Amino acid sequence: MGSAMKYFDKILIANRGEIAIRVMRACRELGIDTVAIYSDPDKNALHVKYADEAFNVGEAHPSKSYLNKERICDVAKKTGAEAIHPGYGFLAENAGFAKLVEDEGLTFIGPSWKTIEVLGSKIGAKRMMREAGVPVLPGTPEGVTSVDAAKEVAAEIGYPVIVKASAGGGGIGMHIAWNEQELEEALEKGRRIAGSAFGDPTIFVEKYLTKPRHIEIQVLADAKGHTVHLYDRECSIQRRHQKLLEEAPCPIMTPDLRERMTASAITAAKAANYKNTGTVEFLYANGNYYFMEVNTRLQVEHTITEAITGIDIVKQQIAVAAGEDLSMDQEDISIRGHAIECRINAEDPLNDFAADPGKIVRYRSPGGPGIRLDSGIHMGYTIPPHYDSMIAKLCAWGGNREEAIQRMRRAISEYVVLGVKTTLPLHYAIMHDAHFIAGDTHTHFLQEEHIIKDLRRYLREEEARMQTLAASLRQGKEVAAITAAVEVYLRKNMK
Repeated sequence: MGSAMKYFDKILIANRGEIAIRVMRACRELGIDTVAIYSDPDKNALHVKYADEAFNVGEAHPSKSYLNKERICDVAKKTGAEAIHPGYGFLAENAGFAKLVEDEGLTFIGPSWKTIEVLGSKIGAKRMMREAGVPVLPGTPEGVTSVDAAKEVAAEIGYPVIVKASAGGGGIGMHIAWNEQELEEALEKGRRIAGSAFGDPTIFVEKYLTKPRHIEIQVLADAKGHTVHLYDRECSIQRRHQKLLEEAPCPIMTPDLRERMTASAITAAKAANYKNTGTVEFLYANGNYYFMEVNTRLQVEHTITEAITGIDIVKQQIAVAAGEDLSMDQEDISIRGHAIECRINAEDPLNDFAADPGKIVRYRSPGGPGIRLDSGIHMGYTIPPHYDSMIAKLCAWGGNREEAIQRMRRAISEYVVLGVKTTLPLHYAIMHDAHFIAGDTHTHFLQEEHIIKDLRRYLREEEARMQTLAASLRQGKEVAAITAAVEVYLRKNMK
């Protein structure tokens, strides 16, 4: 796929930050003009400067800007954009927005609104997968109708169980119950939070796996139903049910397991009449895997799949949305090397990952062989408190997993972000953790006692070093301070 083919003349990107820039980069390579949207506090954001055109869509609160469906479509039409790319988050999985885009005569770059609607219900999606023969965790096949019915199911499948919101995401509304009393409390909380957060109080109960791995399969499909997979990713290292670090391929994957899981992912996509890019997510434990959900959008971690396959997923999205057939067959796709992505969040890992927005007073990005940085920040930029705390995605590719880890250590050592607390020190500690190096991870990895002890020790050391660096910078010793910081990092890396 090259720039000779222009699928659209102009695309509006209904998002902000690094993902908006990522989509714009693909458009620029394809010769497509781009339209950015922004809220009041984002008027000086990098994605605004990168686009060919930019329009204010409202106030800081997402409901008055990035979630304003009508306003966004109005801007698209006024600017002559033919298509809208939603990125991820905000309106990316909003069936109503996808339908509105279609009704306005524009192209939504993603699956159809009907597919988003069907798969947006966890209960409906699991029902569909169960009927298609895809393994699903045992639990209530429909929404919970009564406490007694939920207790009966829990007794049958065995505690612990987890209560989830059918329309939920991001871990919102999830509650684990280890006995009947906790189940009653979880049902009440889950129903209340689901109604408040998603406008749908429907909840369900399923078996809770105590230390599962989170493995997902990237799929691509065109309008004719031709569907391929781009292999697997491991996304087990999480905080508050949200991913923090991903790698591709999964380090424990075997040929047999990969064959079965990718076949299930293709089956899932075909069962939903899926078109465009999607991700089929599974939980894996004790040799078995279970369908969890389909993310009907571009994933944050698409970067590492691109690294190991050489396929530009965003360009594929645009081509399929324009009516093109997939440009590849399954036998054309192979794995090359290993890739790791660290989500760099403006958060304090020592304070329960509390968000830490503010002004970046010093910034130095990493580079070199195998390193990719997707970022929407720069020195002097003020991170607003109104949106997700992720500010960058740092990716390292290597010929094998060991080299990818070594390159990530080196890249983190080069990355300087001062003015706000970030998860960089945490990622550096993970890269040195013996369990991670051995591929021994699960969704509660960061809650393990030995992990917490080691991470806290390193984070305190790193916090002290960063305070010393910041003090040196305030005294005007910038060059010497940064040089000293890099030397300290390199000495650690060379051990």
